[in-house]
Amino acid sequence: MNASTRAALAAGAVALAAAACAPGSSAPPAASSAPSSGPAAVRTDAAALGKVTLTVWDQEVRGAQNAQMTALNTAFQAKYPNITIKRVSRSFDDLNTTLRLALSGNEPPDVVQANNGRPQMGAFVKAGQLRPLDAYAGAYGWKKRYPQSVLQYVSYTPDGKDFGQGSVYGMPQAGEVIGLLYNRTKLTKLGLQPPTTWADFQAALEKAKQAGEQPLMLGNLDKWPAVHVFGTVQGQFVPKEQIATLGFGRKGATWSTPENTKAAQQLVDWMDKGYLNKDVNGLGYDASWQAFGKGKGVFYIGGSWLIGELGKGMGKDLGFSLPPGTPAATGGTGLPFAVTAKSPNPDAAAAYLDFITNADAMKVLTQNGLLPVADTDQQTVEEGPNKEMFTAFAAITKQDGLLPYLDYATPTFADTLGAALQDLMAKKATPEEFLATLEKDYKKFVDSNG
Repeated sequence: MNASTRAALAAGAVALAAAACAPGSSAPPAASSAPSSGPAAVRTDAAALGKVTLTVWDQEVRGAQNAQMTALNTAFQAKYPNITIKRVSRSFDDLNTTLRLALSGNEPPDVVQANNGRPQMGAFVKAGQLRPLDAYAGAYGWKKRYPQSVLQYVSYTPDGKDFGQGSVYGMPQAGEVIGLLYNRTKLTKLGLQPPTTWADFQAALEKAKQAGEQPLMLGNLDKWPAVHVFGTVQGQFVPKEQIATLGFGRKGATWSTPENTKAAQQLVDWMDKGYLNKDVNGLGYDASWQAFGKGKGVFYIGGSWLIGELGKGMGKDLGFSLPPGTPAATGGTGLPFAVTAKSPNPDAAAAYLDFITNADAMKVLTQNGLLPVADTDQQTVEEGPNKEMFTAFAAITKQDGLLPYLDYATPTFADTLGAALQDLMAKKATPEEFLATLEKDYKKFVDSNG
C-alpha cells in the first residue's frame, strides 16, 4: 500500500506515502497549458528572480517530518531572502480532500505534495495540472541525483496513461523499502543467524515453529498489510521486469502465471504450517507490529518506516534486512513535491524543489531520523537497525531492484488485491482463483488505457 495511507495507520510510525482515491475526469490539457521545456525557459539563479511569494502545500505534519521541513524552509529563505515561503501544512487526509479542487482553481499553490499513484498524480498529469520537470531535471542534474529505480515513481507520460516512464513530474525527499524485521535475541536462542537466502528463511520459520515460537507476525484486518507480504514473496519467484509491468499497470504481462501461482501458494502454505498467526485477518496492523515489538514473533515483513517506532522498545535487538534471496524488494518514495501548471513562479518553485532534495537536505532528513531517498549510503548513522535500513535502501536502489507497490496497478487495485488476499489466506479462494480476480481488474484497466 502506498505511504500516506500507511502513515495514517501506523500510529506515529515514520511513513510517507499514499492512499487511493477516485481519479477525476478532467479533460486533457490544452496546448497552451504545457510550459516551454527549452533551455531559455529555465532560470536557476533563484536570487535573480526578484520578489517572489511561493505557496507550498505539504503533509509533513508529524514530528520529525515537520522538523525537517521547517529547517529546510528556514534555510531556503535565508539563502534567498527575495523568496518568501507561504507554507500550508495539512494532514494527508485534508490534503487529499482539498488538493483536487485547488488545482482546478485559478490560483492553485505553486508547489504541492501529490500521491505518486494514478488516482492523484496520474489524474493531475492527465488534466494538465502539473508541470513536467524535464528541463529543470536537466538543468539541476536531478537524473544524476536519483537512480532510475527512484525516478520511475515520479514519471508519467503527458497523457497520464503510462506510470513509471515518460516525463518527471515530482521530486521526493524520503525513501521506503519493505524488508525483513527480526528479533535478534530470539534468533540467537534458536541458534540461527539472520537468513541470507530464501531457503534459510524457510528453515528459520520451521525451526521457530518447532521451538514453540510464532515464526512470522502479520495483522491484515486493514487488508493492505498482506500486499507487502505477498510482494516480498512474489519477488522470489517472478522476474522483477514482470512485477514492474504488473505493478505499474502496463500491458505485456499477466497475473495468471506459474510463478505467481507459486507465490500465492507460499502464503497458503505458511498459513497451513502455522508460520503466520491464525488470526491474521482479524488482527489490526498497529496491533501486529506492536505485538512483535513486545516479543511476539521472530520475524515481521514490514516497511522501513516501522524501525523508528519499534526501535524505541527493542533497541539494537531489532534487526532489518532486505528480503533474503533475489535482490528485489517492494518500495518507493514519500509523497513527491510537484510544481503546478498554473504557477506563475515555476523557476522559483523548481529552485525550491532542488533545495529540499539536495545533498544537504538529505543530511537534514537523516538528522531527523528519516530515510533520505538520495545519497543514502553517504549518511552517518549509528550502528543498529537504522544503519541496516540505510544500507538496505542504498543497495536495492543501486541494483535497480526497487519494485512498485502492487496496488499502484490500477485505480481500483488496492481494494481488489486487499480483499483477494484476505480470501486467499482464509482459504476462501485457491491461488488460481485469487490470481484470476487480480487478472480481471488488471486486464480491464490495461485494455481501456491503451
